[in-house]
Amino acid sequence: MNNSIQNSPRNLALETLDKVFQRGSYSNLQLNETLKRHQLKEVDKRLVTTLVYGVLQHKLTLEYWLTPLVKRDPDSWVKTLLMLSFYQYQFMDRIPEWAATDEAIKIAKWRGNPGIRKFVTGVLHSFLRQGPADPLEIADSIKRLSIIGSIPEWLVRCLLHQYGQEQVEKLVRQINEPSRVSLRVNTARTTVQEAIQTLANEQIDVQQSKVAQDGLVVQSGNVLTSAAFANGMVTIQDESAMLAVEALQLRGDERVLDACAAPGGKTGQIAAALDPAMGQVDALDIHQHKVRLIRKNMERLGVANRVVARQLDARQVDDYFTDESFDKILVDAPCSGIGLIRRKPEIRYDKTSSTSSRLHEIQGTILNAVAPKVKKGGIIVYSTCTILQEENENTIQTFLAHHPNFQLLKTQTARAIKANRQQKTLTILPSDYGSDGFFIGTLQRIK
Repeated sequence: MNNSIQNSPRNLALETLDKVFQRGSYSNLQLNETLKRHQLKEVDKRLVTTLVYGVLQHKLTLEYWLTPLVKRDPDSWVKTLLMLSFYQYQFMDRIPEWAATDEAIKIAKWRGNPGIRKFVTGVLHSFLRQGPADPLEIADSIKRLSIIGSIPEWLVRCLLHQYGQEQVEKLVRQINEPSRVSLRVNTARTTVQEAIQTLANEQIDVQQSKVAQDGLVVQSGNVLTSAAFANGMVTIQDESAMLAVEALQLRGDERVLDACAAPGGKTGQIAAALDPAMGQVDALDIHQHKVRLIRKNMERLGVANRVVARQLDARQVDDYFTDESFDKILVDAPCSGIGLIRRKPEIRYDKTSSTSSRLHEIQGTILNAVAPKVKKGGIIVYSTCTILQEENENTIQTFLAHHPNFQLLKTQTARAIKANRQQKTLTILPSDYGSDGFFIGTLQRIK
């Protein structure tokens, strides 16, 4: 009995979540570690994964439901166990309430003592009898949106100020939908249509992306175990992220700097657009192990002959490159990652408003360092996977204020995404296309 409880999907999900909450572990890394340590059936792996990401996505909502049922916060793992049960009751229709309740009580007994088992039993029965508290009854609009979307109040205020009520309400409704797997077709090896057919032969169903020219969205099938992935025909990359390279408007004969390159998704995309006899990508990362990862990925994609990967902090490019060395530069800058909250749900709880201020300074330092390295008439594309303006438009405007030899161009993409927008920069919210949130600004050196 004890062994079956210890290795049950719900207990493994509880163990994973408690490490994320208590240690600040990354959910994807902690989940992968848990799954590797236990021999689980595929159906149980999926259940663990669903429970972990589901509780993380809805954490504030689940805590809101728990608060009126307890007089004080229980121990961390007990609180997580209760939220895990609430999540199953409210968001997993295929799991009977009795099954979620029975296993929670068994876990409470195994992990704790008779008193904890009794406490958990009482809270779960009260929840099932009374039902969840309705967030729509919250009078304060900020708190209401925070609880409905499980987004911290500081972030709700920030988003309302930047995007308005209508956009934020749409974001709140959609932000906790499951993330989807998207692929980039490696045009150095194949074409989009050939990739679609090859994947279909491996029982992987995909649709062409409406966002990125070389993008595919997976409908079913396991890409990571496919020959198409192993031989570099396709690679995992979000649709929005592909647009940063599209914005470079590559001809094929350029020397390009990818200033913040690891793990190399955009490096490979740049390389695929270059003529190997005429073009080159210099890919930088501050950590040697990440440089090795870039090289490994370029080998798989078959573009290693177009890429030179170096261990170098982008802020120190002056130590290695002469001025005007590059036709085009991509600065996919370090950022708060708020655009990834569907894919990495714990990000929303780890950040504060001061995080953006610190990153804004780092981003500006990187742009200032690489600016002299682009040729006159050349392009710097600045991108982030956040949707916070301090790290996006503010970083661009601060740079332009100190660099009158640059101008802001309207960001162009192959599918003319948001072509009718008034802003020259391009912001994609996670609620726009079901992709990650992303920002792109295009800077041209004019003298």
